[in-house]
Amino acid sequence: MKNHLPVIHADNISLTFQTADGPVHALKDVSLTINQGDFVSFIGPSGCGKTTFLRTIAALETPTGGVLDVNGMTPDQARKARAYGYVFQAPGLYPWRTIAGNISLPLEIMGFAKADRKQRIARVLDLVELGGFGGKFPWQLSGGMQQRASIARALAFDADILLMDEPFGALDEIVRDRLNEALLELWRKTRKTIGFVTHSIPEAVYLSTKIVVMSPRPGRITKIIDSPLPAERPLEIRDTPEFIALAHEVREGLREGHGYD
Repeated sequence: MKNHLPVIHADNISLTFQTADGPVHALKDVSLTINQGDFVSFIGPSGCGKTTFLRTIAALETPTGGVLDVNGMTPDQARKARAYGYVFQAPGLYPWRTIAGNISLPLEIMGFAKADRKQRIARVLDLVELGGFGGKFPWQLSGGMQQRASIARALAFDADILLMDEPFGALDEIVRDRLNEALLELWRKTRKTIGFVTHSIPEAVYLSTKIVVMSPRPGRITKIIDSPLPAERPLEIRDTPEFIALAHEVREGLREGHGYD
């Protein structure tokens, strides 16, 4: 069960980039609390600040206004404390390293002992259903398998928070469905707090305990929707009236924010 303890708290976060053509207001007055064990999806049109906000949590961007806490620390302190794992849109695996070698790399940098690394690699490969593939190279795996390896790498040092920037956006629908199922099962097993960026309404509804709808630039949160769906979610749940109603609510939220036609 979730403990409902705040893990990420944003209070009036704004971020303005200074460019040669003038300031670009990427985020404006974003306030949000994410509790322990939440699966939160961020959805909105391109350029609405979904990824930017995720990057501020990960200390990859610095807000120009407001306060952001991650596990009771500043984002930079949380980064140094290894409080989160980050999964990018592309797997970003080194082709000259095996899958096990890619997963091992951050553990090596962090100074984990060899025996500990081996144990962690085996555990996370099993978690993402890639047991037996550790000796393969990235080019020997499908795109979906490579993305699972990327998730395994982010899980290897066992951070409580997992940040995912549209990790399945480039995959075909069949593979995406399979990975959605696998991710939901992984979340149920680990109960990690997950922040997930997506452009897909069905994906956001299927995965999330909370859906955050964002507006076009300057990025603002226009609606926060708590999901009434049960934790157990077979793919067939997408055909139920409850799922369809929730998807409609998200779509209406996007329209109200002038994100979609």
